[in-house]
Amino acid sequence: MNVCELTRALVDIDSVTPNEEQVGLFLHRHLSSLADRTGGRVELMKVEDHRFNVLASWDQPVVTLSTHMDTVPPFYTSREDAEFIWGRGACDTKGIIAAMIEATEALLADKVRNIALLFVVGEERNSAGAFAAARQPHGSRYLINGEPTGNQLAVGSKGALRYEVIAQGRMAHSAYPHLGESAIEKLLDALQRVRGIELASDSVLGQSTLNIGTIQGGRAPNVIPDHAHAEIFIRLVDDGDSSRAAMAAAVQGLAEAREVLCIPALHLGSLDGFETTVVSYTTDIPAFGGAWGQPFLIGPGSIHFAHTDEERIPKAQLFEAVHLYQKIVRQLIQR
Repeated sequence: MNVCELTRALVDIDSVTPNEEQVGLFLHRHLSSLADRTGGRVELMKVEDHRFNVLASWDQPVVTLSTHMDTVPPFYTSREDAEFIWGRGACDTKGIIAAMIEATEALLADKVRNIALLFVVGEERNSAGAFAAARQPHGSRYLINGEPTGNQLAVGSKGALRYEVIAQGRMAHSAYPHLGESAIEKLLDALQRVRGIELASDSVLGQSTLNIGTIQGGRAPNVIPDHAHAEIFIRLVDDGDSSRAAMAAAVQGLAEAREVLCIPALHLGSLDGFETTVVSYTTDIPAFGGAWGQPFLIGPGSIHFAHTDEERIPKAQLFEAVHLYQKIVRQLIQR
């Protein structure tokens, strides 16, 4: 299969987190065939029951090409026109997987070895696969992580700070609100304070941003609510300490802020001959913790179409990525 055919084959396999098993088995078969022809080896790295990373390597890896197999919901299959491949995961990140595999095939045909492909589970939720891989390093000195960057090398990426904000109250009949205590009103007051938090900024990464993603609470329209909670996501440009302090102060006396996840912002390296950019999203790179080598971030497609019902990837960028990945691998191996 060429890069477009492989992209579509991958998109057509449902791998919404945490159901990556079938796409992992497909990749295991596909890479095993390549390894049998070229003297490589393929292994499944267990993460938990029915979930595993897929690793293919040729000799001792110096450079590892890696991205994730899972997607956000909802799943929908692929279609194609003259310019784009459409479908869930087309740019985030099944087209990237296909480009990495085709680049590896071309490198092997040109007698370039000491490379690996590592495809992990769980990036869209908690980076479970990357954390598991970090506990099983294979000596790689460089990690090329694939996410949609428009084929530009990202010199920085924002981090992530997630909270659950929980308010407690006391139920009562809504005709006698003074006998109860509204958790929803407490939550709304806390969120109003949260919206006023002064967020950090960075000269390279720009401004931190805050999103109140979900709000839930109450039992019925005629019941004073005894419980309410919200989920908040801050895109960090620093280590998160200032945002933690601001969040604690904002909810004090009204609600409890429970930290769910914190991934600090990253400043990444550049390479000669590559255009650079900065991205506002979080990747698996912090979860790897350097165990698979110095990280670089690059991939085809636009993040603006990821997680949408119009997800797509330009074919021209797929073909370009195949050549860019080869160029990066060669440059890093020569180091």
